[in-house]
Amino acid sequence: MTSSLLDARRGSQTPRVSKFPPYPLSAAPEVIDLAESAGLHLDEWQKYVLTHGLGSQVDGRWTANRVSVWVPRQNGKGAIIEALELAWLFLFDEELIIHSAHQHRTSQKAYERLERYIRRTPDLLRRVKQFRQANGEQQIELHNGHLLQYVTRSRTAIRGFSAKKLVLDEAQELTSEQVAAIMPTLSAQYNWQAWFFGTPPDDPAAWCYGLKEDGEVGVPRLAHFDWGAALDLDDPADVARAGDPELWYACNPALGERIEIETVQDEHRPSGLGAKFPQERLGVWQPKASAGSGVIADALWRDQVARDAARPADVALAVQVNSRRTFTAIAAVGPQPDGTLLASVVDYRPGTHWVAERVAELRERWNPVAIAVQDKGPTAPVLLELEKLGITGPDDPEEPARGDLAVPWAAEVAVAYGLFIDAVHQRRLFHLDEAPLNVALGTAKVRALSGGTAWDFKPEDAAPLLAATFAHWAWVTLADKVNDDYDVADSFLQVGG
Repeated sequence: MTSSLLDARRGSQTPRVSKFPPYPLSAAPEVIDLAESAGLHLDEWQKYVLTHGLGSQVDGRWTANRVSVWVPRQNGKGAIIEALELAWLFLFDEELIIHSAHQHRTSQKAYERLERYIRRTPDLLRRVKQFRQANGEQQIELHNGHLLQYVTRSRTAIRGFSAKKLVLDEAQELTSEQVAAIMPTLSAQYNWQAWFFGTPPDDPAAWCYGLKEDGEVGVPRLAHFDWGAALDLDDPADVARAGDPELWYACNPALGERIEIETVQDEHRPSGLGAKFPQERLGVWQPKASAGSGVIADALWRDQVARDAARPADVALAVQVNSRRTFTAIAAVGPQPDGTLLASVVDYRPGTHWVAERVAELRERWNPVAIAVQDKGPTAPVLLELEKLGITGPDDPEEPARGDLAVPWAAEVAVAYGLFIDAVHQRRLFHLDEAPLNVALGTAKVRALSGGTAWDFKPEDAAPLLAATFAHWAWVTLADKVNDDYDVADSFLQVGG
């Protein structure tokens, strides 16, 4: 294992998975030249990623607006980030660049490395107005006002930025809420790019599994590079393959250069990385978690997409705030022309400040069968806000009216869960294939409640699923009870109304 032949080897400079849109031009040569002038010497694999990730049309538009890079730790992905940020700041004159990481120390180290490259390059240093560190965040500002800002992702995600260039390091830690807050700010910009860098996550329900799936099938406008091994760790033969040095070289482009073969040998031992070796050193992804902890199979959920459907004109609504009060969902459920029900996400936004006014608006416009809101947990304060606007429960529980609040007590929360599960399994409830609801089901957990089972409200992404579940409960239990002089038109509301 220590022969001169092995000592001379280098890890694979091309990834196992490489998907990117075709392009006639690439900005990579200029980016690589600038990096070299600053003393940043790139490996071939790093140049490979830059070449294909920076492909462009002849008019300068990027062919990939998202670039996804997955490589085991310590191989040097940071050098790609540094080359990009140097080019965006000094070559392409981007007004604002955001560098985002999950941990503060990761952002801090990235800032310090880039500062060193700039300080030892006089042509770049004279263009810098200031290197600034304050309040735990760092930024590099040029004399022309252009800015590279380092941001540590908070529990409430990143909001309020309008940058065309974004680096998302430690992308395995991204939540769907953070992505939901980030992507709209990019989508309003012309010719934007977001680069995702990471290693396989510990959480098999992490948001980045969707990015991996899209990347592997080659969806438009996405470049995806993954050096990780495709191993099934439930297969003894694949477990044995994890000890093959050939695979080590295939998964680690810096092996034989920054990473020594003896180090990987040590990591492979029980006293090294142990059972974590395939994930940490070989970039092996765990199997993706089944939707709803396996309660609803992925295939079943996908099979019940109502493609090209419009939201029903007659609906029950429900409101759900997530466990950290960072996002709120409003969902609707109502009948389709064939008698089956359709669930949809009406609204899903950060915070709670907007919810009561939005519910009042929808109540006035749609005259819903009911508005379901829990009186316990994170959603309970919404009840007070609704009551201030005159939205309350029925005067007589036996005679509910349209637009009244429907507040499920504990046993009914468990009933709502059962009704939702049964309706999906019996193909009586369909959906619009909306990302917030899909993600919520993919990360869902269940809990025991009142002798039954209910969705656990604690996952950050759970709010759309709970809202859909309670909207379904409200429709099923109250649609036949309301004092109904409402004329249900044959027309259907357009999605997003």
